Amino acid sequence: MLLVAPVQLAVYTFLLRRFPTSRLRVGAFVLSNLLLLAAFATPMETIGLNYLLSVHLLQNVIAAEWAPALAVLGLSPALAAAIEARVPLARTLTLPFVGLPIWLLTYAFWHVPTVYDYALEHQDSVLHVEHATYFFSGCLLWWPIVHGRIPSGAKAAYLFAAFLLASPIGLLLALLPRAVYDFYADGPGLWGLSPLTDQQIAGVTMAGEQAAVFFAVFAYWFLRFLREQEEAADDLTAVPGRTTIVP
Repeated sequence: MLLVAPVQLAVYTFLLRRFPTSRLRVGAFVLSNLLLLAAFATPMETIGLNYLLSVHLLQNVIAAEWAPALAVLGLSPALAAAIEARVPLARTLTLPFVGLPIWLLTYAFWHVPTVYDYALEHQDSVLHVEHATYFFSGCLLWWPIVHGRIPSGAKAAYLFAAFLLASPIGLLLALLPRAVYDFYADGPGLWGLSPLTDQQIAGVTMAGEQAAVFFAVFAYWFLRFLREQEEAADDLTAVPGRTTIVP
Protein backbone atom coordinates (compact mmCIF):
# COMPACT_ATOMS: atom_id res chain seq x y z
CA MET A 1 0.00 0.00 0.00
CA LEU A 2 2.99 2.29 0.49
CA LEU A 3 3.46 2.60 -3.28
CA VAL A 4 -0.24 3.07 -3.98
CA ALA A 5 -0.46 6.67 -2.75
CA PRO A 6 2.31 8.16 -4.94
CA VAL A 7 1.08 6.27 -8.01
CA GLN A 8 -2.52 7.33 -7.41
CA LEU A 9 -1.55 10.96 -6.95
CA ALA A 10 0.55 10.93 -10.13
CA VAL A 11 -2.26 9.39 -12.21
CA TYR A 12 -4.83 11.71 -10.64
CA THR A 13 -2.74 14.79 -11.41
CA PHE A 14 -2.40 13.67 -15.02
CA LEU A 15 -6.15 13.04 -15.36
CA LEU A 16 -7.03 16.43 -13.89
CA ARG A 17 -5.91 18.01 -17.15
CA ARG A 18 -8.69 16.21 -19.00
CA PHE A 19 -11.21 15.89 -16.17
CA PRO A 20 -10.91 19.06 -14.04
CA THR A 21 -12.89 19.16 -10.83
CA SER A 22 -13.52 21.28 -7.75
CA ARG A 23 -10.97 21.99 -5.04
CA LEU A 24 -13.16 20.07 -2.61
CA ARG A 25 -12.84 16.89 -4.66
CA VAL A 26 -9.11 17.40 -5.15
CA GLY A 27 -8.74 17.88 -1.41
CA ALA A 28 -10.68 14.70 -0.71
CA PHE A 29 -8.44 12.68 -3.02
CA VAL A 30 -5.27 14.11 -1.51
CA LEU A 31 -6.58 13.42 2.02
CA SER A 32 -7.33 9.83 1.02
CA ASN A 33 -3.71 9.29 0.08
CA LEU A 34 -2.40 11.10 3.15
CA LEU A 35 -4.43 8.68 5.27
CA LEU A 36 -2.85 5.74 3.45
CA LEU A 37 0.61 7.17 4.07
CA ALA A 38 -0.24 7.75 7.74
CA ALA A 39 -1.37 4.15 8.08
CA PHE A 40 1.43 2.45 6.19
CA ALA A 41 4.45 4.78 6.27
CA THR A 42 4.57 5.76 9.94
CA PRO A 43 5.20 3.93 13.24
CA MET A 44 1.57 2.80 13.00
CA GLU A 45 2.79 0.21 10.49
CA THR A 46 5.42 -1.19 12.86
CA ILE A 47 3.07 -1.29 15.84
CA GLY A 48 0.17 -2.76 13.88
CA LEU A 49 2.16 -5.50 12.18
CA ASN A 50 4.16 -6.58 15.22
CA TYR A 51 2.51 -5.65 18.48
CA LEU A 52 -1.14 -4.57 18.63
CA LEU A 53 -4.25 -5.89 16.89
CA SER A 54 -6.08 -2.64 17.66
CA VAL A 55 -3.59 -0.62 15.62
CA HIS A 56 -3.62 -3.09 12.75
CA LEU A 57 -7.40 -3.02 12.72
CA LEU A 58 -7.25 0.77 12.50
CA GLN A 59 -5.01 0.35 9.45
CA ASN A 60 -7.63 -1.94 7.94
CA VAL A 61 -10.39 0.57 8.62
CA ILE A 62 -8.39 3.27 6.86
CA ALA A 63 -7.70 0.99 3.89
CA ALA A 64 -11.23 -0.41 3.60
CA GLU A 65 -13.46 2.52 4.54
CA TRP A 66 -11.99 6.00 5.02
CA ALA A 67 -9.41 6.18 2.22
CA PRO A 68 -11.67 4.58 -0.44
CA ALA A 69 -14.56 6.90 0.45
CA LEU A 70 -12.39 9.98 0.01
CA ALA A 71 -10.74 8.62 -3.14
CA VAL A 72 -14.10 7.98 -4.81
CA LEU A 73 -15.35 11.39 -3.68
CA GLY A 74 -12.27 12.92 -5.27
CA LEU A 75 -13.23 11.72 -8.76
CA SER A 76 -15.20 14.15 -10.88
CA PRO A 77 -18.54 12.91 -12.26
CA ALA A 78 -17.06 13.07 -15.77
CA LEU A 79 -14.07 10.92 -14.78
CA ALA A 80 -16.33 8.45 -12.96
CA ALA A 81 -18.51 8.15 -16.06
CA ALA A 82 -15.43 7.59 -18.22
CA ILE A 83 -14.21 4.83 -15.91
CA GLU A 84 -17.59 3.10 -16.04
CA ALA A 85 -17.64 3.35 -19.84
CA ARG A 86 -14.07 2.27 -20.56
CA VAL A 87 -12.94 -0.07 -17.78
CA PRO A 88 -14.20 -3.64 -18.28
CA LEU A 89 -16.74 -4.74 -15.66
CA ALA A 90 -16.58 -1.35 -13.89
CA ARG A 91 -20.27 -0.65 -14.36
CA THR A 92 -21.20 -4.11 -13.08
CA LEU A 93 -18.84 -4.13 -10.10
CA THR A 94 -20.05 -0.73 -8.91
CA LEU A 95 -23.72 -1.74 -8.80
CA PRO A 96 -25.08 -1.62 -5.22
CA PHE A 97 -25.96 -5.32 -5.12
CA VAL A 98 -22.49 -6.24 -6.37
CA GLY A 99 -20.14 -3.81 -4.66
CA LEU A 100 -21.64 -4.19 -1.17
CA PRO A 101 -21.43 -8.02 -1.05
CA ILE A 102 -17.86 -7.91 -2.36
CA TRP A 103 -16.88 -5.48 0.42
CA LEU A 104 -18.64 -7.53 3.10
CA LEU A 105 -17.11 -10.81 1.93
CA THR A 106 -13.65 -9.21 1.75
CA TYR A 107 -13.97 -7.93 5.31
CA ALA A 108 -15.31 -11.24 6.60
CA PHE A 109 -12.72 -13.39 4.79
CA TRP A 110 -9.66 -11.52 6.03
CA HIS A 111 -10.95 -11.51 9.62
CA VAL A 112 -11.19 -15.29 9.85
CA PRO A 113 -8.51 -16.04 12.50
CA THR A 114 -6.52 -18.56 10.45
CA VAL A 115 -6.54 -16.26 7.41
CA TYR A 116 -5.71 -13.18 9.49
CA ASP A 117 -2.76 -14.92 11.14
CA TYR A 118 -1.52 -16.31 7.82
CA ALA A 119 -1.48 -12.86 6.25
CA LEU A 120 0.50 -11.44 9.17
CA GLU A 121 2.98 -14.29 8.92
CA HIS A 122 3.51 -13.42 5.23
CA GLN A 123 3.86 -9.66 5.39
CA ASP A 124 5.87 -9.38 2.19
CA SER A 125 3.17 -10.99 0.04
CA VAL A 126 -0.23 -12.00 1.39
CA LEU A 127 -0.62 -8.96 3.64
CA HIS A 128 -0.19 -6.65 0.65
CA VAL A 129 -2.97 -8.53 -1.13
CA GLU A 130 -5.17 -8.12 1.95
CA HIS A 131 -4.71 -4.37 2.10
CA ALA A 132 -5.12 -3.95 -1.67
CA THR A 133 -8.40 -5.89 -1.66
CA TYR A 134 -9.62 -3.79 1.26
CA PHE A 135 -9.04 -0.61 -0.72
CA PHE A 136 -10.48 -1.97 -3.96
CA SER A 137 -13.63 -3.35 -2.33
CA GLY A 138 -13.99 -0.13 -0.32
CA CYS A 139 -14.07 1.84 -3.58
CA LEU A 140 -16.80 -0.49 -4.84
CA LEU A 141 -18.73 0.06 -1.59
CA TRP A 142 -18.72 3.86 -1.83
CA TRP A 143 -19.12 4.21 -5.59
CA PRO A 144 -22.96 3.89 -5.65
CA ILE A 145 -23.21 6.54 -2.94
CA VAL A 146 -20.96 9.10 -4.63
CA HIS A 147 -21.49 8.39 -8.33
CA GLY A 148 -24.50 6.07 -8.40
CA ARG A 149 -27.75 6.96 -10.08
CA ILE A 150 -29.95 5.47 -7.37
CA PRO A 151 -32.31 7.83 -5.47
CA SER A 152 -31.52 9.32 -2.09
CA GLY A 153 -33.80 6.95 -0.18
CA ALA A 154 -32.08 3.94 -1.74
CA LYS A 155 -28.68 5.35 -0.80
CA ALA A 156 -29.80 5.74 2.80
CA ALA A 157 -31.10 2.14 2.85
CA TYR A 158 -27.86 0.93 1.25
CA LEU A 159 -25.75 2.57 3.96
CA PHE A 160 -27.95 1.22 6.72
CA ALA A 161 -27.58 -2.28 5.27
CA ALA A 162 -23.80 -1.87 5.01
CA PHE A 163 -23.53 -0.89 8.67
CA LEU A 164 -25.93 -3.58 9.85
CA LEU A 165 -24.14 -6.36 7.99
CA ALA A 166 -20.58 -5.25 8.80
CA SER A 167 -21.01 -4.39 12.49
CA PRO A 168 -21.01 -7.98 13.85
CA ILE A 169 -17.24 -8.29 13.20
CA GLY A 170 -16.36 -5.46 15.56
CA LEU A 171 -18.95 -6.51 18.12
CA LEU A 172 -17.66 -10.09 18.15
CA LEU A 173 -14.09 -8.96 18.71
CA ALA A 174 -15.25 -6.77 21.59
CA LEU A 175 -17.34 -9.47 23.26
CA LEU A 176 -15.40 -12.71 22.74
CA PRO A 177 -13.97 -14.01 26.06
CA ARG A 178 -10.53 -14.89 24.65
CA ALA A 179 -8.05 -13.59 22.11
CA VAL A 180 -8.69 -15.30 18.76
CA TYR A 181 -5.67 -14.18 16.73
CA ASP A 182 -2.63 -16.27 17.71
CA PHE A 183 -0.23 -13.86 16.01
CA TYR A 184 -1.00 -11.24 18.64
CA ALA A 185 -1.83 -13.60 21.50
CA ASP A 186 1.65 -15.10 21.23
CA GLY A 187 3.34 -11.80 20.42
CA PRO A 188 5.25 -9.38 22.66
CA GLY A 189 2.38 -6.93 23.09
CA LEU A 190 2.86 -3.26 23.93
CA TRP A 191 2.03 -0.69 26.61
CA GLY A 192 1.08 -3.41 29.07
CA LEU A 193 -2.09 -4.38 27.17
CA SER A 194 -3.07 -8.02 27.38
CA PRO A 195 -4.05 -9.72 24.08
CA LEU A 196 -7.69 -9.84 25.18
CA THR A 197 -7.78 -6.16 26.17
CA ASP A 198 -6.10 -5.26 22.89
CA GLN A 199 -8.74 -7.26 21.01
CA GLN A 200 -11.57 -5.62 22.94
CA ILE A 201 -10.18 -2.16 22.13
CA ALA A 202 -9.94 -3.21 18.48
CA GLY A 203 -13.55 -4.39 18.41
CA VAL A 204 -14.94 -1.31 20.17
CA THR A 205 -12.91 0.97 17.89
CA MET A 206 -14.14 -0.78 14.76
CA ALA A 207 -17.77 -0.84 15.86
CA GLY A 208 -17.65 2.76 17.04
CA GLU A 209 -16.09 4.22 13.90
CA GLN A 210 -18.49 2.31 11.65
CA ALA A 211 -21.44 3.57 13.67
CA ALA A 212 -20.18 7.17 13.43
CA VAL A 213 -19.18 7.14 9.76
CA PHE A 214 -22.08 5.18 8.35
CA PHE A 215 -24.65 6.95 10.49
CA ALA A 216 -23.36 10.37 9.47
CA VAL A 217 -23.55 9.57 5.76
CA PHE A 218 -26.86 7.73 6.24
CA ALA A 219 -28.31 10.76 8.03
CA TYR A 220 -27.26 13.04 5.18
CA TRP A 221 -29.00 10.96 2.52
CA PHE A 222 -32.03 10.20 4.68
CA LEU A 223 -32.62 13.90 5.40
CA ARG A 224 -32.12 14.64 1.73
CA PHE A 225 -34.70 11.98 0.91
CA LEU A 226 -37.21 13.57 3.31
CA ARG A 227 -36.56 17.00 1.83
CA GLU A 228 -37.12 15.67 -1.68
CA GLN A 229 -40.41 14.09 -0.57
CA GLU A 230 -41.57 17.37 0.92
CA GLU A 231 -40.65 19.26 -2.26
CA ALA A 232 -42.47 16.70 -4.37
CA ALA A 233 -45.57 17.04 -2.17
CA ASP A 234 -45.40 20.84 -2.44
CA ASP A 235 -45.11 20.62 -6.21
CA LEU A 236 -48.09 18.27 -6.33
CA THR A 237 -50.33 20.62 -4.36
CA ALA A 238 -49.22 23.53 -6.54
CA VAL A 239 -50.37 21.95 -9.80
CA PRO A 240 -52.96 24.29 -11.44
CA GLY A 241 -56.47 22.91 -11.44
CA ARG A 242 -55.78 20.38 -8.71
CA THR A 243 -58.07 20.64 -5.70
CA THR A 244 -56.63 19.79 -2.32
CA ILE A 245 -59.21 18.47 0.14
CA VAL A 246 -58.56 19.65 3.66
CA PRO A 247 -60.18 17.43 6.32
